[in-house]
Amino acid sequence: MQPPAGSGTDLPHTRTRPVHWIATAAALAAVLGLSLLVQPSGAATSPGPAVRSAPGPGAALPAAAAPDPRAARYPLDCGPESPEVVRQGSGDLDGDGRAETVAVVRCTAGFGTPPSGIYVLGHPPGGRGAPRVVETFLDPKQGMSVLEFAVRDRTVTATLAGYSSRAVPRCCPDRQREVKWRWRQGKFELVPQALPGAV
Repeated sequence: MQPPAGSGTDLPHTRTRPVHWIATAAALAAVLGLSLLVQPSGAATSPGPAVRSAPGPGAALPAAAAPDPRAARYPLDCGPESPEVVRQGSGDLDGDGRAETVAVVRCTAGFGTPPSGIYVLGHPPGGRGAPRVVETFLDPKQGMSVLEFAVRDRTVTATLAGYSSRAVPRCCPDRQREVKWRWRQGKFELVPQALPGAV
């Protein structure tokens, strides 16, 4: 039977004194020192594997799980040069548990503002081979460039710049608009939005 609290009859082994903490610390140090001494010769200490929390719904997946945009082939004719990937983002856009990559691609130009394309890349069938283009959000033939770009929460947003007529110099777009693409009912849906301050 335990004595009632506050009776002043605490057992000696239940009293915590500074000497107890010192003895405990010394014992731990001895155990750790012994474990280092008995380590096999030539063994190297290394940090354990990094633990990553699983991404929540709509969160971007690790880049390693997404298709590599520089390994894909794009429906873009740049002559002898290869298309240039200027921006990219990844995430599970369609909710199938695998990451897609969205790439902003254009031809390299010495001057002016070359038109851009925005492509969605998926994994190749069977997981072997180059990533494949599964959707085209913006065709370079539309003559627009991408000013801002982001992939988050299963939504792709972009600010596009274009021209009101062929008379406008190709260096200086005079039209802008903000757009969003999101997966809805089995397909990507374009959601155009007005951009405040657009000319």
